[in-house]
Amino acid sequence: MRAMLTTLAPALDDGGFHTADEIAAQVQFAERHHWLLRRWLDELTGEGCLEYDPSRGYRSAAAPSEPGSADLYRICADLGYSPQFADFLRSSADNLTGLAQDRVRVQELLFPGGDMLTAEGAYRENIISHYLNLAAREAVAGVAARIAGDRAPVRILELGAGIGGTTDEVITGLSGLPVDYHFTDLSTFFLNAARERFAAHPWMRYGIMDMNADLRGATDRYDIVIGANVLHNALHIGDMLRDLHDLLNPGGAVVFVEACKANYPLLTSMKFLMSAAPGATHPGKDDIRQGARIFLTEDEWCDQLRAAGFTPMLVLPERDHPMFLLDQRVFAALRD
Repeated sequence: MRAMLTTLAPALDDGGFHTADEIAAQVQFAERHHWLLRRWLDELTGEGCLEYDPSRGYRSAAAPSEPGSADLYRICADLGYSPQFADFLRSSADNLTGLAQDRVRVQELLFPGGDMLTAEGAYRENIISHYLNLAAREAVAGVAARIAGDRAPVRILELGAGIGGTTDEVITGLSGLPVDYHFTDLSTFFLNAARERFAAHPWMRYGIMDMNADLRGATDRYDIVIGANVLHNALHIGDMLRDLHDLLNPGGAVVFVEACKANYPLLTSMKFLMSAAPGATHPGKDDIRQGARIFLTEDEWCDQLRAAGFTPMLVLPERDHPMFLLDQRVFAALRD
């Protein structure tokens, strides 16, 4: 919260009310990040740091009380996150004005010098990712074993596979099954790294795929589609899920990992990855999110799956699990 307020200070330090557009102009917020500015304003108002008047806008109300940098490293360590990931969160907060103005790209901080160590800490080497990736592995393995009894090989598509954090676990669970695994992403950077990482698995193939452009009308059919922290990038969630439904063979399944709420560190770091490129359409502009947020709640995901012709069969962790409060879920749903 403090980093957000520091970035917004040039527009709010005079103690007066200012509209979101006025704040954006004063801070020189890049237009493609304006949706994120609105998220900041909502969160800061909810926390009592800002006062909001519908006719006049926002003004400063109270200074936040939050942990300092030493606590950030302790909290990350307690959750199994690496010191490199804590460094990334701290660096994002320190460079927040530059990120907001598009003078600094969050990719530069997440992949310093092309190094994947920080991203590994975010998507693989921590307690919640271990849990979610293992749950995804078991879900995929169960569906694959059932399908392999009827037809082989089991055809699997992974969208936005990135550094392969979920892939590692999933392919472990597929041992001994006849599989055709299509590892896809938008970037050759990740594909080249994956070819080296998974060279021991000749049944894996690699390709560029954009779920917002390449799913509809595709002639290939799959038995399982996997997506780890990527489906929220769909321009329209309902349309994307219907495209996945049509892409799947009868009895197939979609298994995906998603955050269902953005915490403050995400709002000042990873969220910048979710802004559309300049001039492009922002994800969620015309769907249930109405352009105001990126993530769906657990209930919204289940409702959207049902509307697209899926039957949700698994959502983990359950409410009584200690990791439920971390607001990340693995979903598995069968194609009706």
